[in-house]
Amino acid sequence: MQTCLVTGGTSGIGLVTARELLRQGHRVVITSRDAAKGARVAGQLKSESGNANVEVLACDFASLDSIRAAAAEFKRRHDRLHVLVDNAGGYHAKRALSRDGLELTFAVNHLGYFLLTELLVDLLKASAPARIVIVASEASRAGHIDLKDLQAAARYSGMRQYGSSKLMNIAFALELAERLRGTGVTVNALHPGVVASDFGEVGGLVGLVYKLGRPFMLSPEQGAQTQIFLASSPEVEGVTGGYFIRKKQSTPPAQARDAGVRRKLWELSEALVSPPSPARAAS
Repeated sequence: MQTCLVTGGTSGIGLVTARELLRQGHRVVITSRDAAKGARVAGQLKSESGNANVEVLACDFASLDSIRAAAAEFKRRHDRLHVLVDNAGGYHAKRALSRDGLELTFAVNHLGYFLLTELLVDLLKASAPARIVIVASEASRAGHIDLKDLQAAARYSGMRQYGSSKLMNIAFALELAERLRGTGVTVNALHPGVVASDFGEVGGLVGLVYKLGRPFMLSPEQGAQTQIFLASSPEVEGVTGGYFIRKKQSTPPAQARDAGVRRKLWELSEALVSPPSPARAAS
Protein backbone atom coordinates (compact mmCIF):
# COMPACT_ATOMS: atom_id res chain seq x y z
CA MET A 1 0.00 0.00 0.00
CA GLN A 2 1.41 3.36 -1.05
CA THR A 3 0.89 6.66 0.76
CA CYS A 4 -0.51 9.42 -1.47
CA LEU A 5 -1.11 13.10 -0.77
CA VAL A 6 -3.68 14.91 -2.93
CA THR A 7 -3.98 18.65 -2.40
CA GLY A 8 -7.41 20.12 -3.00
CA GLY A 9 -8.89 16.65 -2.57
CA THR A 10 -12.28 17.76 -1.25
CA SER A 11 -13.85 18.64 -4.60
CA GLY A 12 -13.60 18.39 -8.39
CA ILE A 13 -10.80 16.43 -10.00
CA GLY A 14 -8.90 16.26 -6.70
CA LEU A 15 -11.79 14.42 -5.07
CA VAL A 16 -12.05 11.99 -8.00
CA THR A 17 -8.29 11.38 -7.90
CA ALA A 18 -8.38 10.65 -4.17
CA ARG A 19 -11.31 8.27 -4.60
CA GLU A 20 -9.61 6.33 -7.40
CA LEU A 21 -6.32 6.00 -5.52
CA LEU A 22 -8.28 4.67 -2.53
CA ARG A 23 -10.04 2.18 -4.80
CA GLN A 24 -6.62 1.00 -5.94
CA GLY A 25 -5.86 0.15 -2.32
CA HIS A 26 -3.61 3.06 -1.36
CA ARG A 27 -3.59 5.24 1.74
CA VAL A 28 -4.70 8.76 0.74
CA VAL A 29 -4.30 12.06 2.58
CA ILE A 30 -6.30 15.04 1.28
CA THR A 31 -5.85 18.68 2.20
CA SER A 32 -8.73 20.90 3.24
CA ARG A 33 -9.07 24.49 4.45
CA ASP A 34 -12.34 23.65 6.20
CA ALA A 35 -12.15 20.97 8.92
CA ALA A 36 -15.87 20.17 8.78
CA LYS A 37 -15.86 19.81 5.00
CA GLY A 38 -12.70 17.72 5.16
CA ALA A 39 -14.27 15.32 7.66
CA ARG A 40 -17.45 15.08 5.59
CA VAL A 41 -15.54 14.33 2.38
CA ALA A 42 -13.33 11.78 4.15
CA GLY A 43 -16.46 9.92 5.23
CA GLN A 44 -17.79 10.08 1.68
CA LEU A 45 -14.52 8.74 0.27
CA LYS A 46 -14.44 5.85 2.73
CA SER A 47 -17.99 4.88 1.79
CA GLU A 48 -17.53 5.19 -1.98
CA SER A 49 -14.13 3.49 -2.17
CA GLY A 50 -14.53 0.81 0.49
CA ASN A 51 -11.11 1.85 1.80
CA ALA A 52 -10.91 3.40 5.27
CA ASN A 53 -7.30 4.57 4.82
CA VAL A 54 -8.13 8.22 4.18
CA GLU A 55 -6.97 11.18 6.25
CA VAL A 56 -7.49 14.93 6.20
CA LEU A 57 -4.63 17.40 6.50
CA ALA A 58 -5.50 21.00 7.37
CA CYS A 59 -3.93 23.40 4.88
CA ASP A 60 -4.75 26.85 3.52
CA PHE A 61 -2.64 27.46 0.43
CA ALA A 62 -3.11 31.21 0.83
CA SER A 63 -0.80 31.02 3.87
CA LEU A 64 2.86 30.00 3.75
CA ASP A 65 2.78 29.23 7.48
CA SER A 66 -0.22 26.94 6.97
CA ILE A 67 1.67 25.07 4.24
CA ARG A 68 4.70 24.71 6.51
CA ALA A 69 2.49 23.43 9.34
CA ALA A 70 0.77 20.95 7.01
CA ALA A 71 4.09 19.56 5.79
CA ALA A 72 5.33 19.19 9.36
CA GLU A 73 2.10 17.45 10.39
CA PHE A 74 2.31 15.08 7.43
CA LYS A 75 5.87 14.14 8.40
CA ARG A 76 4.76 13.61 12.00
CA ARG A 77 2.11 11.14 10.86
CA HIS A 78 3.98 9.39 8.03
CA ASP A 79 7.53 8.25 7.33
CA ARG A 80 6.81 7.59 3.65
CA LEU A 81 5.26 9.49 0.72
CA HIS A 82 5.03 7.72 -2.62
CA VAL A 83 2.77 10.04 -4.60
CA LEU A 84 2.27 13.80 -4.29
CA VAL A 85 -0.48 15.28 -6.46
CA ASP A 86 -0.23 19.09 -6.50
CA ASN A 87 -3.80 19.84 -7.49
CA ALA A 88 -5.18 22.69 -5.33
CA GLY A 89 -5.63 26.00 -7.10
CA GLY A 90 -7.95 28.86 -7.90
CA TYR A 91 -8.87 31.78 -10.13
CA HIS A 92 -9.39 35.38 -9.01
CA ALA A 93 -10.96 37.90 -11.36
CA LYS A 94 -9.71 40.85 -9.30
CA ARG A 95 -6.24 41.25 -7.86
CA ALA A 96 -6.17 40.25 -4.20
CA LEU A 97 -3.47 39.46 -1.66
CA SER A 98 -2.75 36.36 0.37
CA ARG A 99 -2.16 36.39 4.12
CA ASP A 100 1.52 36.95 3.36
CA GLY A 101 0.82 39.99 1.18
CA LEU A 102 1.45 38.08 -2.07
CA GLU A 103 -0.79 38.23 -5.13
CA LEU A 104 -3.33 35.48 -4.46
CA THR A 105 -3.37 33.53 -7.74
CA PHE A 106 0.44 33.42 -7.82
CA ALA A 107 0.60 32.53 -4.12
CA VAL A 108 -1.89 29.66 -4.23
CA ASN A 109 -1.33 28.23 -7.70
CA HIS A 110 2.45 28.46 -7.91
CA LEU A 111 4.06 29.14 -4.55
CA GLY A 112 1.73 26.65 -2.85
CA TYR A 113 2.96 23.86 -5.14
CA PHE A 114 6.55 25.05 -4.86
CA LEU A 115 6.73 25.27 -1.06
CA LEU A 116 4.82 22.10 -0.20
CA THR A 117 6.85 20.06 -2.68
CA GLU A 118 10.12 21.53 -1.44
CA LEU A 119 9.20 20.65 2.16
CA LEU A 120 8.26 17.07 1.26
CA VAL A 121 10.87 16.23 -1.37
CA ASP A 122 13.25 14.52 1.06
CA LEU A 123 10.44 12.22 2.18
CA LEU A 124 9.66 11.43 -1.46
CA LYS A 125 13.31 10.60 -2.07
CA ALA A 126 13.35 8.31 0.96
CA SER A 127 10.25 6.55 -0.43
CA ALA A 128 11.53 6.11 -3.99
CA PRO A 129 10.31 5.08 -6.44
CA ALA A 130 7.97 8.01 -5.96
CA ARG A 131 5.99 10.38 -8.15
CA ILE A 132 5.13 14.07 -8.17
CA VAL A 133 2.15 15.02 -10.34
CA ILE A 134 1.59 18.72 -11.02
CA VAL A 135 -1.78 19.85 -12.33
CA ALA A 136 -1.24 22.66 -14.83
CA SER A 137 -3.40 23.75 -17.78
CA GLU A 138 -3.37 24.65 -21.45
CA ALA A 139 -4.39 28.09 -20.16
CA SER A 140 -0.62 28.39 -19.70
CA ARG A 141 -0.34 29.25 -23.40
CA ALA A 142 -2.19 32.52 -22.70
CA GLY A 143 0.14 33.33 -19.82
CA HIS A 144 3.61 34.79 -19.53
CA ILE A 145 6.32 34.47 -16.89
CA ASP A 146 7.37 38.06 -16.28
CA LEU A 147 10.40 37.59 -14.05
CA LYS A 148 10.30 41.27 -13.10
CA ASP A 149 6.61 41.19 -12.13
CA LEU A 150 5.54 37.67 -11.15
CA GLN A 151 2.71 39.06 -9.04
CA ALA A 152 1.17 41.21 -11.80
CA ALA A 153 1.44 44.41 -9.81
CA ALA A 154 1.84 46.58 -12.90
CA ARG A 155 -1.08 45.18 -14.89
CA TYR A 156 -3.59 42.56 -13.71
CA SER A 157 -5.96 40.39 -15.69
CA GLY A 158 -7.56 37.45 -13.91
CA MET A 159 -7.34 35.07 -16.86
CA ARG A 160 -3.84 36.17 -17.84
CA GLN A 161 -2.55 35.72 -14.29
CA TYR A 162 -4.25 32.34 -14.02
CA GLY A 163 -2.57 31.29 -17.28
CA SER A 164 0.75 32.65 -16.04
CA SER A 165 0.48 30.66 -12.82
CA LYS A 166 -0.24 27.50 -14.82
CA LEU A 167 2.78 28.25 -17.02
CA MET A 168 4.83 28.52 -13.83
CA ASN A 169 3.49 25.10 -12.80
CA ILE A 170 4.88 23.54 -15.96
CA ALA A 171 8.20 25.39 -15.68
CA PHE A 172 8.49 24.25 -12.06
CA ALA A 173 7.70 20.64 -13.00
CA LEU A 174 10.33 20.55 -15.73
CA GLU A 175 12.97 22.19 -13.56
CA LEU A 176 12.22 19.91 -10.60
CA ALA A 177 12.39 16.86 -12.86
CA GLU A 178 15.91 17.83 -13.90
CA ARG A 179 16.99 18.44 -10.30
CA LEU A 180 15.62 15.07 -9.19
CA ARG A 181 17.05 12.91 -11.99
CA GLY A 182 18.69 9.83 -10.55
CA THR A 183 16.81 9.99 -7.24
CA GLY A 184 13.96 7.65 -8.20
CA VAL A 185 11.42 10.51 -7.95
CA THR A 186 9.64 11.39 -11.19
CA VAL A 187 7.90 14.69 -11.92
CA ASN A 188 5.29 15.27 -14.60
CA ALA A 189 2.77 18.05 -15.32
CA LEU A 190 -0.56 17.77 -17.06
CA HIS A 191 -3.56 19.53 -18.55
CA PRO A 192 -6.77 17.93 -17.23
CA GLY A 193 -8.99 19.41 -19.93
CA VAL A 194 -11.70 22.01 -19.48
CA VAL A 195 -13.62 20.57 -16.55
CA ALA A 196 -17.11 21.48 -15.35
CA SER A 197 -16.32 22.30 -11.74
CA ASP A 198 -16.83 25.33 -9.47
CA PHE A 199 -14.60 27.50 -11.67
CA GLY A 200 -17.71 29.21 -13.01
CA GLU A 201 -18.47 30.63 -9.57
CA VAL A 202 -15.89 33.37 -10.20
CA GLY A 203 -18.56 35.67 -11.62
CA GLY A 204 -18.26 38.38 -14.26
CA LEU A 205 -17.84 37.75 -17.98
CA VAL A 206 -15.44 34.83 -17.46
CA GLY A 207 -17.90 33.12 -15.13
CA LEU A 208 -20.77 33.69 -17.56
CA VAL A 209 -18.84 32.24 -20.50
CA TYR A 210 -17.81 29.32 -18.35
CA LYS A 211 -21.36 28.58 -17.26
CA LEU A 212 -22.68 28.79 -20.84
CA GLY A 213 -20.02 26.36 -21.98
CA ARG A 214 -20.52 23.96 -19.08
CA PRO A 215 -22.62 21.41 -21.01
CA PHE A 216 -19.71 20.89 -23.40
CA MET A 217 -17.05 20.45 -20.72
CA LEU A 218 -15.55 17.34 -19.19
CA SER A 219 -16.96 15.91 -15.99
CA PRO A 220 -14.59 15.81 -13.00
CA GLU A 221 -14.39 12.03 -13.51
CA GLN A 222 -13.20 12.57 -17.08
CA GLY A 223 -10.89 15.44 -16.18
CA ALA A 224 -9.13 13.49 -13.45
CA GLN A 225 -8.05 10.62 -15.70
CA THR A 226 -4.65 12.01 -16.73
CA GLN A 227 -3.53 12.80 -13.19
CA ILE A 228 -4.74 9.39 -11.97
CA PHE A 229 -2.76 7.85 -14.85
CA LEU A 230 0.41 9.77 -13.92
CA ALA A 231 -0.03 8.97 -10.23
CA SER A 232 -0.50 5.26 -10.58
CA SER A 233 -0.07 3.71 -14.01
CA PRO A 234 2.86 1.33 -14.61
CA GLU A 235 2.96 2.75 -18.16
CA VAL A 236 4.70 5.90 -16.90
CA GLU A 237 6.99 4.27 -14.35
CA GLY A 238 10.33 6.06 -14.63
CA VAL A 239 8.98 8.70 -17.03
CA THR A 240 9.89 12.21 -15.88
CA GLY A 241 9.92 15.79 -17.14
CA GLY A 242 6.81 15.37 -19.30
CA TYR A 243 3.73 17.46 -19.97
CA PHE A 244 0.67 15.29 -20.59
CA ILE A 245 -2.70 15.85 -22.24
CA ARG A 246 -5.19 12.96 -22.43
CA LYS A 247 -2.51 10.60 -21.06
CA LYS A 248 -0.14 11.46 -23.94
CA GLN A 249 2.99 13.59 -23.85
CA SER A 250 2.65 17.02 -25.42
CA THR A 251 5.12 19.83 -26.14
CA PRO A 252 5.07 22.35 -23.26
CA PRO A 253 4.91 26.10 -23.93
CA ALA A 254 8.21 27.63 -25.01
CA GLN A 255 8.84 29.61 -21.81
CA ALA A 256 8.49 26.47 -19.71
CA ARG A 257 11.19 24.85 -21.84
CA ASP A 258 13.58 27.77 -21.34
CA ALA A 259 16.16 26.58 -18.80
CA GLY A 260 17.16 30.12 -17.91
CA VAL A 261 13.58 31.16 -17.16
CA ARG A 262 13.04 28.02 -15.11
CA ARG A 263 16.15 28.56 -12.99
CA LYS A 264 15.35 32.23 -12.34
CA LEU A 265 11.75 31.41 -11.45
CA TRP A 266 13.06 28.83 -8.98
CA GLU A 267 15.43 31.34 -7.38
CA LEU A 268 12.74 34.01 -7.05
CA SER A 269 10.24 31.51 -5.65
CA GLU A 270 12.73 30.18 -3.14
CA ALA A 271 13.43 33.70 -1.90
CA LEU A 272 9.71 34.40 -1.47
CA VAL A 273 8.96 31.25 0.54
CA SER A 274 12.06 31.38 2.72
CA PRO A 275 11.08 32.25 6.29
CA PRO A 276 12.63 35.53 7.49
CA SER A 277 15.73 35.26 9.65
CA PRO A 278 15.40 36.35 13.32
CA ALA A 279 17.35 39.50 12.45
CA ARG A 280 14.99 40.39 9.57
CA ALA A 281 11.92 39.59 11.62
CA ALA A 282 13.09 41.93 14.38
CA SER A 283 13.86 44.81 12.05
